[in-house]
Amino acid sequence: MHYYRYSNAEVSCWYKYLLFSYNIVFWLAGVAFLAAGLWAWSEKGVLSDLTKVTGLHGLDPVVLVLVVGIVMFTLGFAGCVGALRENICLLKFFCGTIVFIFLLELAVAVMAFLFQDWVRDRVKEFFENNIKSYRDDIDLQNIIDSLQRINHCCGAQGPEDWDFNIYFDCKSESKSREKCGVPFSCCIPDPAQKVVNTQCGYDIRKKSKSEWDDQIFVKGCIHALEAWLPRNIYIVAGVFIAISLLQIFGIFLARTLIADIEAVKASNAF
Repeated sequence: MHYYRYSNAEVSCWYKYLLFSYNIVFWLAGVAFLAAGLWAWSEKGVLSDLTKVTGLHGLDPVVLVLVVGIVMFTLGFAGCVGALRENICLLKFFCGTIVFIFLLELAVAVMAFLFQDWVRDRVKEFFENNIKSYRDDIDLQNIIDSLQRINHCCGAQGPEDWDFNIYFDCKSESKSREKCGVPFSCCIPDPAQKVVNTQCGYDIRKKSKSEWDDQIFVKGCIHALEAWLPRNIYIVAGVFIAISLLQIFGIFLARTLIADIEAVKASNAF
């Protein structure tokens, strides 16, 4: 015995093509992410030598772009084909994966709130590992520079963290010109300068710490992000709620279409 909302079981064209439209956006976004990631890898020569990926000790941002692209492409494809072909297996795969991602996001948010000290230590460790690889990957370098410049910070806990990088380490035997300095993104910008001085951080850590305040940011980026979050909590919450609602809407469409298809199959069986 099957309960159904219509007197005669049928697959709703509204839900079918609304789910298709919903997923075509995912699919196209996935294609764009994949194209951007492969193009970035080709520019860095990774496609001709994949060992460059494993040789990087920090995060290669392109890997993140490719993973997001693969997930979005796969989900979008499964949702589009599942909706058009009324394929229950593909629709259940799409729905189950969205539910898993939603629960994973929720679990991460709860864990981050309950275990703040542990999260802070992991973020510090992650940031320090990426400082070590600052000069090894141009994309990683640009992300760190942007993070420091936007948040007016330097290093994970402070400018001394740049000793983790062999080029900036004061104690290393390296003859790098950047030794005992910091990247230009740590420098306090001069409004009178129209051209960025990429050498502004040279030798700055050879000076006394009392002189640093006038030339570079002395606050660590972890502290800067911790201060940024309470000021923008409504924006962060709004983004999280918007993403969650989109996921719930996709789950609703998929479950409704699955119910329609199963009802039609059940009615045809009698």
